[in-house]
Amino acid sequence: MEANVRWVALTAVAPVAWGANYYVTHEFLPPDSPLYGAALRALPAGLVLLGLCRQRPRGAWWWRSAVLGLLNVSVFFVLVYAASQLLPTSIASTVMAVSPLAMMLIAWALVAERPGSAHLAGAAIGLGGVCLMLLTGTAGVSVPGVLASVTAMLVSSFGHILTKRWNAGTDVLASTAWQLTAGGLFLLLVAAGVEGPPPSLSTPALLAFGYVTLVATALAFAAWFIGLRYLPAGTVGLVGLLNPVTGVLLGTAVAGEVLTVQQLCGLALVLAGVVLGRPTRAGRSGGSRTPLHPAPCTRQVRHPRVFHPQPSVRIRRARERGAAPMACRDE
Repeated sequence: MEANVRWVALTAVAPVAWGANYYVTHEFLPPDSPLYGAALRALPAGLVLLGLCRQRPRGAWWWRSAVLGLLNVSVFFVLVYAASQLLPTSIASTVMAVSPLAMMLIAWALVAERPGSAHLAGAAIGLGGVCLMLLTGTAGVSVPGVLASVTAMLVSSFGHILTKRWNAGTDVLASTAWQLTAGGLFLLLVAAGVEGPPPSLSTPALLAFGYVTLVATALAFAAWFIGLRYLPAGTVGLVGLLNPVTGVLLGTAVAGEVLTVQQLCGLALVLAGVVLGRPTRAGRSGGSRTPLHPAPCTRQVRHPRVFHPQPSVRIRRARERGAAPMACRDE
């Protein structure tokens, strides 16, 4: 139980960093260069992690890194960047709050983690809390922004579960570095062809990119993928609901916004959904799997003392060959 709490706490670093990332992107980064914005977020983060792990892909991980880099980095970062510029933070966060349900269904199909009733209830309660907390009659919703946010949510949910499936037996830090580097290189090539020369950045924009690269990307993605390795996908998805909570609290702390009673009720529902989906013990809710091969029979089997005047020929021959007792072989 204590180990699960530690993994949940580590995983929570990611949505908290991503919740602040919406505000930083919207306020400080150039709105007309989404490709360069995504590339400057991914590539430096991948190189930093690559320098820390000092491992290169081998075998199937060359093409796996390209696929995961395309899903989790290239496509996702561009769509999130566009959604951050086209939508209010509240709307973008509300759309992304559907990701726990999407991750549960995809995990059921790809890694055979059937969502439990507690996870489904937590996702429904958390989504209701996000809507209650953020949907306060915001006007001017952009349809392209909503489409970008929905697509980003679906692409990232699929990519994250695919990472969970492929990451078994692989260093999480290394696989995160590979996909960030691959996705960043692809973005840089496309940005140079589509957007031309890179934009000039002011000092606030450079500092913002420093946060986006080191905290909201390198640290956040490493923490998120570590959580996906050691926790059920449903639990990780529900922890992701801390993303909009961070956005609301950041608006209160930075922009001087006042929390209303409706927002406080929504905040309480979100936290209740996160708590409801937590794993209560190791191996529960799909956290561990039953071994494919049963363990060898090691316990001593006591047979009832029955008087056999003349053991049968079959039993005598079995004992001469050194065969295991029938009770042990049938287990």
